[in-house]
Amino acid sequence: MTTAPIPNTILSSARTARVSRETRETRVCVDLSLDGTGRVVIDTGIGFLDHMLVALATHARLDLELSCTGDLQVDDHHTAEDCAITLGRAFDQALGSREGITRFGSAYAPLDESLARAVIDCVTRPVASVSLGLRRERLGTLSCENIPHFLSSFATAARLTLHVDVLKGENDHHRAEAAFKALALAIRDAVAISSTGVPSTKGVL
Repeated sequence: MTTAPIPNTILSSARTARVSRETRETRVCVDLSLDGTGRVVIDTGIGFLDHMLVALATHARLDLELSCTGDLQVDDHHTAEDCAITLGRAFDQALGSREGITRFGSAYAPLDESLARAVIDCVTRPVASVSLGLRRERLGTLSCENIPHFLSSFATAARLTLHVDVLKGENDHHRAEAAFKALALAIRDAVAISSTGVPSTKGVL
C-alpha cells in the first residue's frame, strides 16, 4: 500500500545532501539530513571538533555523517575550516529553495555556569558575527581561534546570517559547547517547515 505525501510539506528525502570537498590539504565527506533524529557519525581527526559537531547535530536533530582526512601534521586550521565549508555547503543544498521554512531561529543554551545565545536567519546573505570570549590557546587539539572561524566559515558556505555570543562563563570548554548547543537549537527552529511559499516580503530569499 502506498501513501500520498501530505500536502504543503517537504519530505525528508527532499532535504538531504551529500557533499565532498577535496584539496591538497584535506578530504571531507558530509552526508546530511535536516529531518533527522540526531543520528551522528563524526571523524575529523580532532577530538574536540568531533565533540562540538556531535552536540550540534544531536540538538538540532540532524542526521549527520562527516569524515575528514586532513594535514594535521601541519596544524588543525585546514581541517577545521574545510569541515565547516563542506558542512555549510551541505546545509545550503539540503535547504534547497528555502520555501516554507520558518527562516528565523534564536535560542539560549546554558552549560553549567556558561550561557550562550545564537540567532540565525536562513536568508541567502552570508554574514557572521561570533563572539565567544575564549581565553585558552587550545581545547584538546583544537585551537580556540579556529572555533569562531569554524562558525563563520559554516555561515558563509551555508549562506546564513548568524550571530553567536557567549554571554557569561568561566570555563572555555563550557563556553564553546554552550555556543554550539545554542546554534543547534536555533537551527532546529529556523529550518522547521511552517508554511508554504517564501518567508520574505521580497518574495525571494
